[in-house]
Amino acid sequence: MPRLAIDSDYLLQRLDTLLSIPSPTGYTDMVVRECTAELERLGIEAELTRRGAIRAVLQGSARRPARAVIAHVDTLGAQVKALKDNGRLEVVPIGHWSARFAEGARATIYTEKGAWRGTILPMKASGHTYNEEVDTAPVGWQHVELRVDALVRTKVDCERLGFSVGDFVSIDPQPEFLDNGFLVSRHLDDKAGVAVMFAALEAILREGAQLPVDAHWLFSIAEEVGVGGSSVLTSDVASLIAIDNGTAAPGQASDEFGVTVSMADQTGPFDYHLTRKLIRLCRDNDIRYQQDVFRFYRSDSASALEAGADVRTALITFGVDASHGYERTNIHALRSLAELVTAYLTSPIEIQRDAKEVSGIEGFTTQPMEEAKAAHEPVTPRPYRTKA
Repeated sequence: MPRLAIDSDYLLQRLDTLLSIPSPTGYTDMVVRECTAELERLGIEAELTRRGAIRAVLQGSARRPARAVIAHVDTLGAQVKALKDNGRLEVVPIGHWSARFAEGARATIYTEKGAWRGTILPMKASGHTYNEEVDTAPVGWQHVELRVDALVRTKVDCERLGFSVGDFVSIDPQPEFLDNGFLVSRHLDDKAGVAVMFAALEAILREGAQLPVDAHWLFSIAEEVGVGGSSVLTSDVASLIAIDNGTAAPGQASDEFGVTVSMADQTGPFDYHLTRKLIRLCRDNDIRYQQDVFRFYRSDSASALEAGADVRTALITFGVDASHGYERTNIHALRSLAELVTAYLTSPIEIQRDAKEVSGIEGFTTQPMEEAKAAHEPVTPRPYRTKA
């Protein structure tokens, strides 16, 4: 079955809603509730792990070899490291992101007594006081502090209002959806991927598309700290496709338009057969795509493999400019990803042997080994002639 039509308005509405719910890793209960409610609205029953990873199964003609798609609902953030004598808060990052992008960020601090607003600032923040020292100050988490929007001038003031070490800090996304299709926001990684999953699911349900095998829709809650898809897979799943951001930057092939198929990341190559099937589906369905390799990157699929899951893995991404900073992508990339997901989940099963966790060599895959041939006929050389 070819790719399905994607409702871009629904995709953007999902993304806008998800961005409005703070969810730094470790503080994801409310976004999990939102995703579960939307699945139920679509008529899909969801089940949750103890900590809140979500699994929803859309039944196909057979149970195995099931396919799964996964994206993560957690985002970057911070935690309070210490209450400072000047009434400000020392913070450490949740996930890997630079303090360069934290400077100036508006934030919410969640205490046991309630939430407070604040701003992450460099310690030398006043140009009228420090003059050029503002420009030469070093960058790093030890050089920023969180100014709370409350009357707190001492550590005792912070304690009185209920602040404590370990409080979670969420960073405002500041989203802008432009008329030309560009989407600018923090936390597109990976709330845009979650929105893609919902858009693909909505299209499959709306069109009544038939699936050859069960499709598992997985939402992880701790990808930014490396846990990701480690505890949400079942043994029925034979292939896992992660949806996440790709790094659109100099030296990379990723793009803010079309699908970026990752061939490898820092954990190694993705599955040969699954990756090339996705590329064929892009070609056959006229979905723009490019291929890339990521050196400083891992996704939900890596944690699934490290947890012992014997599944084929692939990673398809929406190109993001300034990943883990003020991120930007385009609706074209998100729509293309959703189209590819629908084309994949409705496509025939090619490796029937994957239905069993362990079996003999019969039906096992092959990879090409023969020498490549030129695209044109070789030129026959003229015979060498000597002079008479």
